[in-house]
Amino acid sequence: MTGAVRIDHLTTSGTFTLDGGTWEVDNNVWIVGDDDEAVVIDAAHDADAVARALAGRRLTAIVCTHAHDDHVGAAPALAEATGAPILLHPEDRPLWELTHPGRAPDGDLSDGQTLTVAGTALTVLHTPGHAPGAVCLHAPALGTVFTGDTLFAGGPGATGRSFSHFPTIIDSIREKLLTLPPETVVRTGHGESTTIGAEAPHLQEWIDRGH
Repeated sequence: MTGAVRIDHLTTSGTFTLDGGTWEVDNNVWIVGDDDEAVVIDAAHDADAVARALAGRRLTAIVCTHAHDDHVGAAPALAEATGAPILLHPEDRPLWELTHPGRAPDGDLSDGQTLTVAGTALTVLHTPGHAPGAVCLHAPALGTVFTGDTLFAGGPGATGRSFSHFPTIIDSIREKLLTLPPETVVRTGHGESTTIGAEAPHLQEWIDRGH
């Protein structure tokens, strides 16, 4: 291992398409690793930009928090460029196939699975609701959790489209995320980061508001 483990952040821009609608979106791409190796969390929109941000490091995995096209659109191209496997929870395969029908992911993610990069453990938390196979990645040694579109600064991810379910996302957040230490930094799929402690007091408000 060379150098300290760090988290690099890249923002990419493109579109999100589902249920006949298309929206302009900015996505957070997270790169976790040291000077030698890294994993990418959500290869969004621009494989070349993500590859440049890797700066020559060996990519050991492309981890998909879920399979909406704005989060996985660049995954096959990045995999081809780097040789890294694409990992996705199998319950999101129907969504994946809407975007990449001819190219299956290379491996499955499962609840409780541990991925290791540069000696640092990332624990997979299956958090369905925004999508059936949505996952978060908890890195205790880094004091952070990568939540994709499950939890944002200000509330849960959207559940108004196909494959999503509001009561399920609330259960996922309550059981898998709000049980983490309150100081845990929440690094999201879009927008600003937050903390578990900042979001936890609003759980009942989200439930009352509903979707």
